[in-house]
Amino acid sequence: MVRRLGVVQVDSVNVLTRAHYLPAFSRLGTYDRSWLDQAARAAPRALVEYWAHEASLIPVGIHPLLRWRMERADQEAWGGMRRVATERPDLVAAIGQAVADEGPVTAAELERHHGRSVPDGRAWGWRWSEVKAALEFLFWSGQVSAAGRGAGFERRYDLPERVLPADIVATATPPRPDAVLALVGLAARAHGIATEADLRDYYRLPAADTRQAVAALVEQGSLTPAVVDGWTAPAYLHHQAVLPRQATGRALLAPFDPLVWTRPRVERLFAFRYRLEIYVPAPQRRHGYYVLPFLLGETLAARVDLKADRRAGRLLVRSAWVEPDAPGATAGELAVALEEMAAWLGLGGITVEPVGDLAADVARHLP
Repeated sequence: MVRRLGVVQVDSVNVLTRAHYLPAFSRLGTYDRSWLDQAARAAPRALVEYWAHEASLIPVGIHPLLRWRMERADQEAWGGMRRVATERPDLVAAIGQAVADEGPVTAAELERHHGRSVPDGRAWGWRWSEVKAALEFLFWSGQVSAAGRGAGFERRYDLPERVLPADIVATATPPRPDAVLALVGLAARAHGIATEADLRDYYRLPAADTRQAVAALVEQGSLTPAVVDGWTAPAYLHHQAVLPRQATGRALLAPFDPLVWTRPRVERLFAFRYRLEIYVPAPQRRHGYYVLPFLLGETLAARVDLKADRRAGRLLVRSAWVEPDAPGATAGELAVALEEMAAWLGLGGITVEPVGDLAADVARHLP
């Protein structure tokens, strides 16, 4: 599944479960989350973390296709990383050597030896110390890799040759145009049909490079120009895309799921305006804190704000909202999906709070 998607976003919010576990549940149903952990940690490693879309798990074979981004760390990495690389190259070199000597290691473990200073009261990133900023620059630039995540979800850093399979380390670095061409091809396969902007956003690619890659893929016959009713931008159909007779199934989608992370595409496809409200003050939120769209057939039919109350062993539905053109069976189908999710997370029951225009109907379909 991850090979087909080409990228699964990682996020630290754990109000329900970590974001990278949810795309597989949405597509495959109940599965053992340790399978994904093993693929990302155990040798021979099948998945590795890097800045692909955002921080993401990718199949190891894609890693060489992103080396051009690593080589441009002094231009493309976040400001805090670039600043520490420019102002404290001695620290960056020392931290790189510490990873070589001590890895796999977390930022907190290295800070115990090198300090957690923030010069002149400045934060280098999300309140990062100099050590953390140096580690992240090394990670972005490919000088260190991610050996996994700790119990608190902190990244564990190690040398690439101790993280990646030997054949990946030995793979020649492709020229940037070839790498971008391959990445756009992967994005196109994952989308089925997409605009150039959709394809560019998938791996956060430069606009000019993406346009050239799309043109080349059209010339090769991998992409076919297409017109989609209601879309103002040209569309491109992947040659392996299949149009089913009907869309079936149901799925709760994480806010960071590849189907919905490009919000303009979601609006074009489903007339579904979706905004992540985690950083919105609670009184100003419209739908809730961690809201999952609910896919039913070919419709995003509802949205629910979910929380795993692990102490009480309950899945909390903080709010539930129906979309204007939702099928009549939406409440019952959503109730089934919620029961499946609660069982997958090891929660003993579901509590629906009376918030939202679908909450009462969902509650009536639950035991």
